[in-house]
This record gives sequence, structure tokens and C-alpha cells, in this order.
Amino acid sequence: MADAGPAIPVLRPQLPSAERLLPYLRRIDDARIYSNWGPLSVELEGRLAERLRVPAGGFSSASSGTAALVGAILASAGRATPERPLALVPAFTFVATAAAVELCGYDPYLLDVDANSWMLDPGRVAGHPNLHQVGLVVPVAPFGRPVRQAAWIAFRDSAGIPVVIDGGASFDRLVDGGEELLGEIPVTLSFHATKCFATGEGGGVASTNTGLIRRTGQALNFGFHMTRDSRLPSTNGKMSEYHAAVGLAELDGWEKKHGAVREVAASYRRRLAEVGLAGRSVVTPEVSASYVLFSCRDAAEADHIVAGLASSGIDTRRWYGGGLHRQAHLSTVPRDDLSSTDRLAPTLIGLPLAPDLGEESVAYVAEALARSSR
Repeated sequence: MADAGPAIPVLRPQLPSAERLLPYLRRIDDARIYSNWGPLSVELEGRLAERLRVPAGGFSSASSGTAALVGAILASAGRATPERPLALVPAFTFVATAAAVELCGYDPYLLDVDANSWMLDPGRVAGHPNLHQVGLVVPVAPFGRPVRQAAWIAFRDSAGIPVVIDGGASFDRLVDGGEELLGEIPVTLSFHATKCFATGEGGGVASTNTGLIRRTGQALNFGFHMTRDSRLPSTNGKMSEYHAAVGLAELDGWEKKHGAVREVAASYRRRLAEVGLAGRSVVTPEVSASYVLFSCRDAAEADHIVAGLASSGIDTRRWYGGGLHRQAHLSTVPRDDLSSTDRLAPTLIGLPLAPDLGEESVAYVAEALARSSR
């Protein structure tokens, strides 16, 4: 890394301080309950259900976003069958989506996304020639851009194929969004440290179908519910009380933190406009406040800009790599033509982000981008 400027990491997470955590940690000490839906996990689920405007009992916590997706799949679709072994997933997503469907026994089948929405098109999925072999469809909220439910509910009811939405980083967009974003179809969330709402590691599932959420919790607890009898396909994906403590403290300061990351996004818009790059950033509310993206014209420009920023001590990330089909493990899985994914994935560069990223650092990144993009 050159010494041309400050070393700016692509992401510098900020979770609640020890001082803010201490009251919750003392409650754990007093209760001596550390997992298995202890009092803090139950409180966190209730507060998140209220924040997301789903019914009481409409949110289940999980040990990670991937575990949340596994639990929701097992509760909605069960494990894959020989007759319906395929799960349709977009190629334009993080590898956790494919990992979760494989953990449930499905073979991923990769679909291309719409070039404008960056999402699966339910109309095109409905006409897919392999639909008779499909046991599950997993639309993804790309970079936290939320998925509207109505068309997917219609698809599910018409095709008779379960749908689970991988909401990933979309918590902040769901909180700010309308009723069309949360409904019967379960939406899974990641609360990894890289997300703007984080528990360090963790996740959850939201739905207006409280029976489905109960089954999700059961699937995350060895199939147990009110008895020691395992009655569902299952895993161990429960959130610990310590991670729930972080989540509760995070909720206590959510408005301040959310406001801070939104201000960083606004700062990027201003600074990029000043250097002649207006319209090249993709930030909240278009995507989750967990990301600041720079849109390149093509892969060659993206490679040039990444190298130029690196020479200025600025870290970047292609969060989805080149698409799932560019991952070694998934390079041979069946897929459709992925032209949109091939155009999109290499050209979206993740820029540095932190709740306390200062105006001076944003200006430095913008100036380096201007130099590199010439």
C-alpha cells in the first residue's frame, strides 16, 4: 500500500460500547441463562417485531443470517426431495444464499437478474422450463434493496412452490419501507458486524405468518417445540444471549447510528458531484445504508479504479465477486444465461464506510476516484 494518503479500510464496523452493553450483561449474570431463547433473546425478538411492524411472534432470531435462511427454508419447504431437487437462486448475490440452500439438500440453479432492479423477475421464473423440478425459490434483496412480496405470493400460490426471501442487509430499508415489503413470505436478515444493524454475528426471520415463524424457531432448535421430540428437519441456529445483548444495545442507539450512516451516504453524493462524478454512486435509500457503491462503466474501468484507489491507500470490495458462477465451488452448477450478472457484478465497487467516517476522508476518496476515472 502506497503512502500517498491515509489507509482507509472498506468497512470499519461500530457496535455498541462496553458501557452500553454492561446493563444487559449484568442481566445475563443475574439470570444465568445463556442461550435457548433466554429473556434477552425474547425481548429482542419482540422489539424487532414491533420495529418491523409484524405481529407479535412474527420474528425469530438466529445465530447468523445464513442460519436464519436455513431455518426459514426448512420451515417453509423442508429438505429437497428427489422429485424436486432444485432451488432457483440469483447468480447476483453473496455465496451465503447458495450455501444455505445446499445445507437444506437443494441443488442451486442459477438465474440471471433484471438489469434495472438487480433482482429475480417472478414473471420470468414462472415460465422457467425446469419449474417441474424446483422445490424452492430464493429471491434476494441485492445490497439490501428490498423485495416486494405481492408478485412472489402470486407465484407461490400459482406454482405451488415455496418462496423464501433472502433479505440480507435490508433491515434499515424494511424499517423505513411500506407494508408491501413484509408479509406471508419469510424474509431473512443478517445482523453480521458488516451490516448497519448488527449484533456482531446473528440474524433473524420476519413474517406476518406467526405459525411459520414458530416453525422456523423449531427448525433452528433441533426440531423441538414445547417437547424434547424432534418433529421437523432442523439445525442448531439459535442466537446466544450475549449476541442478543448486543442487539438490544444496538436498538437503543439505532436512530443515532442510522442517521450517521445516512449522513455519510449524503456526504458521498455531495463530494462525488463536486468532482464531476454525480450519478455514479449507489447509496441509501436506493440500497441499504450498509453500503456505498460506485458504479463503473465496465469491468476494465472498475479494475483501473480499484488499482488507483489502492495506490492511494483506499480499500474497496466487490461484495458479490463476479457472481455465484465465478466461485470455484459453484462454477459447474446448472445455470441460465447470466449476461446481466456478468455486466453488473464486476462493475459495482464497494467504497469505504463507517458511521464515523469523516467528511475529510470522504473527500479524499472522491478525489482519488476522480483521478482514477479519468
